[in-house]
Amino acid sequence: MTGATGLWGEWQKHGAQGLSGARALAAELDRIARQGGIASPITTNRGLSARLRYLNSRPGREVLAEHGVSARLLRSWGRGAHPSAPKLEAVERAYQERRRDNLVRSGALKRLLDNEGRGRRIEVYPVDQSAVDEKYRRPNVSERSVQARYVWDDMVDAWGEGDIDTLDEIWDDIITDLDSDYAAYAYVGSIGIGA
Repeated sequence: MTGATGLWGEWQKHGAQGLSGARALAAELDRIARQGGIASPITTNRGLSARLRYLNSRPGREVLAEHGVSARLLRSWGRGAHPSAPKLEAVERAYQERRRDNLVRSGALKRLLDNEGRGRRIEVYPVDQSAVDEKYRRPNVSERSVQARYVWDDMVDAWGEGDIDTLDEIWDDIITDLDSDYAAYAYVGSIGIGA
């Protein structure tokens, strides 16, 4: 991995808990994508039906098939058979994958995050050092906030492709705005994007 990941070296050596900024970005984009989706749980008839309607297209059926949900199985559900828990999980994964692709392809997520050129504020929460012996703790690492602009198109494209290396480079660009403290935020406890 390139970019910010190499900045702090062996950050977990003494028990700090967290993840790379790139992985935190991917997790937060996943959260934002799920937040706007179908609210009814897949375990309800309404939730399952809504997801299957969303996936009722050639690309949607292809994603379902990739996750082990065949046209024959869909027909049996239509005749009253009840899907197993693993098949419900497969439908959920297919739905999330297709929704992610659609958010990237349509540009909707980019527009939301770009916010008409104003960008979005990113709250950065440092790694958890509570298990680190006092003599090894990195001092003065606190929550930070940065207004990110002009990174969203590349970030959403990299997220859509699962490209962690590019997300790492983007995270490096974002944390350089934290001046001399930026190396302490290559790894984080979590981040939040105000979207």
